[in-house]
Amino acid sequence: MRITSTALLALLPVLAIAVPTSNNVGVTIPLSKRSKLRNEDGTAAIENLRKSISRVQRKLERGFANFERNTGEIHPNDFRNSTAAASKRATGADPLTDDDEELWQGAISVGTPAKRFTVDFDTGSSDLFLPASNCNVNCAGHTLYTTSASSTARNQGSSFSLAFGDGSTVSGTIFTDTVTIGGLTATSQAVGAATRYSTGFALSEFPPDGLMGMAFPQISEFGANPFFQTLVAQGKTTASEFGFKLSTSGSELFLGGVDTNLFTGTITQVSVTQVGFWQITLGSANVNGAATVSNRAAIVDTGTTLLLGPAADVSRFYAAIPGSRDASSTVGAGFFTFPCNSLPPLSLTLGGRAFPISAASFNLGTLSAGSTTCVGGVAAVDFDNMWILGDVFLENVYSVFNTGTRQVGFATLR
Repeated sequence: MRITSTALLALLPVLAIAVPTSNNVGVTIPLSKRSKLRNEDGTAAIENLRKSISRVQRKLERGFANFERNTGEIHPNDFRNSTAAASKRATGADPLTDDDEELWQGAISVGTPAKRFTVDFDTGSSDLFLPASNCNVNCAGHTLYTTSASSTARNQGSSFSLAFGDGSTVSGTIFTDTVTIGGLTATSQAVGAATRYSTGFALSEFPPDGLMGMAFPQISEFGANPFFQTLVAQGKTTASEFGFKLSTSGSELFLGGVDTNLFTGTITQVSVTQVGFWQITLGSANVNGAATVSNRAAIVDTGTTLLLGPAADVSRFYAAIPGSRDASSTVGAGFFTFPCNSLPPLSLTLGGRAFPISAASFNLGTLSAGSTTCVGGVAAVDFDNMWILGDVFLENVYSVFNTGTRQVGFATLR
């Protein structure tokens, strides 16, 4: 289904309020995480850090392009035409794990009879794709999606092609099929059957089978509802929200409400300012309780490893950390280092409330074996004054995404 333009979807007022959220009956999907940002000796995995920035750049470019195609409008934060960007571009719960690219994976079932797959859950994209049975590029070792074996699979007669940061693509044919997560079933859900995987999705680089986007249909490559919006439209959930706990243990995705066992106090809600990505307003980025930058557009993205911001903002952030240094020549463009044992308190203010960033999340590892200098988890990439709130921040909070009220909520983890 192609999405048409509407002003009501495009611009919404900013609203930040602290409210309790009911514990709706939903399902829990366990998530797991496997990190390759640190080597076994505790040093930063520099090449993987560089790849993580390249990956999110390409994903945002694709999302902005899809927004323009699906809505007929130019996204106000589209950085693709900026000079700086051009110079840089060549109710349920599901346990989650984090894969080699620091994304969060869990189990789904697709087709009739149902077949189990593992996918990354990504709030920075909107489509579901899996490796097709006739995929012959970089699909070896993954569980394959055999559309001919599913009585509910329907070929939509159109193809897709997704470009990724390594310069390669995921491409194939769009089907609809039955998709189930944690007992919640969506029928006629758009599924991409990939006949070609990019090198970044080869088994050695990407343990899960595919990817499930959880943003809005405005940035869908398929021009269709993402899985969760399909559940809501078909009345399969009791609430139009889902919650994430992203941590080294006990991580989960909760579909159809929130898991009140995982957070304390109230959930601070911040309104989506531009429907497409989960885009909100970042009140400020703080060092030692003082704001270094304020009032910035930000995308909340479980599929981004780092906490990313514009170069000028990130430079101001690190200028407030004693002993920090530009690490462009040692780690890569946009990275900084800091003294491992003297990090001041860090936080982000959202909806008027400061949420701490732990030293464990921020510290990506030492610059070299035995070094007292560490690599910081905030990096600089120019997205036209836009920040990307990735796992360096999100693993410190319980995050809630509401497609009905178009809000993102944050609460203190237990």
